[in-house]
Amino acid sequence: MHQKGNSIRLLTGNAHPKLAEAVAARLGITLTPCHVSKFMSKETSVQIHQSVREEDVFIIQSPSPPDINDHLMELLVMISACKTASAKRITAVIPCYPYARQDKKDKSRAPLTAKLVANLLAVAGADHVITLDLHASQIQGFFDIPVDNLFSEPSMLSYIKAQIPDWRNAIIVSPDAGGAKRATALADQLNLDFALINRKRRRDVHSQSIPTVPPTPIGSDAGSAAGIEDDDEHNHKNDMMELLVGDVKGRVAILIDDMIDTGHTVRLAAGVLRDSGATEVYALISHGLLSEATMENLRDLPVKKLVVSNSIDQTERVAALNGQLDTIDIAPVIAESIRRTHNGESISALFKNDFF
Repeated sequence: MHQKGNSIRLLTGNAHPKLAEAVAARLGITLTPCHVSKFMSKETSVQIHQSVREEDVFIIQSPSPPDINDHLMELLVMISACKTASAKRITAVIPCYPYARQDKKDKSRAPLTAKLVANLLAVAGADHVITLDLHASQIQGFFDIPVDNLFSEPSMLSYIKAQIPDWRNAIIVSPDAGGAKRATALADQLNLDFALINRKRRRDVHSQSIPTVPPTPIGSDAGSAAGIEDDDEHNHKNDMMELLVGDVKGRVAILIDDMIDTGHTVRLAAGVLRDSGATEVYALISHGLLSEATMENLRDLPVKKLVVSNSIDQTERVAALNGQLDTIDIAPVIAESIRRTHNGESISALFKNDFF
């Protein structure tokens, strides 16, 4: 693939080399030889073994637990190395954007770490960023360089139609108010009904006279934006009730969310749906961080299937869970977005047509 004399150079770090290899295969190219390691002092070392001068460089790196910080540093050093090696353009392909939950100042002295990461990428030398299913779309506004936020929705649609029996009698469910927009978009595509689980503190419902603790910010599976609860919030962690808005009785419930970490939100939501008469519960999640979820906890999730994208390597978990965990391959959408970026074609058109 050539454009104005420059070709695609595809690099990857240690976060998810299998995804990079799959993307390279889809593009019909080979990965640029690159050795990413650590010195004895734990400093990151990068050696690129092929010229990238005047080339269109794409670096695929999806920071994931338990080495998110190491993977992020690898990405920054690789970008810097390509910049000083005179690459024509450098695109950071980050399927799972790190620190995305720290995107707002929801309490005193809270950091906007998602913006800090954006600044680091730009200062390192990135000219463009490609990511997938950002936790909050406004994170794109943290950048002064172009950002393309891809969607796993087409892949989820294909999975639902191919893998969920009687999906036409299903109902799409958001486990919290924060994911309502994502779930309704999918429900509209499938022409299905939509339901929502609203979480409230019991004291808010039963005793308006008692002063309430400020509610935990509504978000994805990991809870608060910073993922850290102060003592007062921790004391009231279980003082919550889940209110289901919608009728799931006698229907297959399909939970849709952007991220699963501990599995706590999915567990609560699936329990509510089963108690409300859902025949089966499937959970389709964009990013399976699963940083604190043990194999035993995953096996005990009250869902028929937990489905996550392969934005993070799930090979070991898929093998250990004997069919309870499925993955959706995002290599095709990543590869096509790289091809279109290189050739100056529209990426939004990728999601308007039935490409996948």
